[in-house]
Amino acid sequence: MAIAKYIDHTLLKADARKEDIEKLCSEAFHNGFASVCVNSCWVPLASELLAGTDVKVCTVVGFPLGAASGKAKAAEAAEAAKQGAVEIDMVMNIGMLKSGMLDDAKEDIQEVRDAVKGKTLKVIIETCLLTDEEKREACRLAAEAGADFVKTSTGFSTGGATVHDVELMKEAVAPYGLKVKASGGIRNYRDAKAMIDAGADRIGASAGIAIVKEENAEG
Repeated sequence: MAIAKYIDHTLLKADARKEDIEKLCSEAFHNGFASVCVNSCWVPLASELLAGTDVKVCTVVGFPLGAASGKAKAAEAAEAAKQGAVEIDMVMNIGMLKSGMLDDAKEDIQEVRDAVKGKTLKVIIETCLLTDEEKREACRLAAEAGADFVKTSTGFSTGGATVHDVELMKEAVAPYGLKVKASGGIRNYRDAKAMIDAGADRIGASAGIAIVKEENAEG
C-alpha cells in the first residue's frame, strides 16, 4: 500500500523542542511522508528544513478548541501560509455548530478559506463531541465554505478517529468531492489501514514511524 504517502507526520505537543521538530522533518523526508504537521511557531523551521523536498508543511489553526474568532483564525492561517505552510488544519467552531448557529460556523471556515486561497484547507470537526447528524452538518458546512478536507479529530479532546466516523464523513462529503483525514489515536498499521479502507485519504499520526515499520514487517 505504501502507507507513508498517506501520513501527516505530526508533533503538536506544547513542550516540543526545536530538536524534536528537526527530527520530525528528517523522519518525514527519509520515510516519504505526505507532510509534517506542526504548531505554527515551527512553520519557518520546518519550511527551511524541507525546502526542495516533496514533504509538505502543514500547521494547525484555532487549535485545539476552535473557539477563537474567525478573524483571529484567518490571521493565524495567513501568517502561517506566508511563512511556508501549504496545508492548514483548522478547528471549526464546535460551540456555534451545536448552538444551531450554522451560518456563523460556516462563516468561521470561510474567513480562513479566504485568507489562504490556493492552500489546502482541512476542517477539523472533532467528531467525539458531535452526534452523527451534527457530523453530517459539519461536513456540509465545510464543503460549502470551500474546504478541501474534513478531518475527524484534534487528538486533544475526548476521543479520536473511528472507522464509523470516517465512513460517515466520506459519504457526507462525496457529493462535494472533498477528502477525509483521519486523525487521533491511530498508533499502528492495522488501525491506519482500517481508516484508509473506510475512505480516509490522509492519516494524521504521531506514530508514523511505527506504522511504516509494521507495514514493512508484514511484507
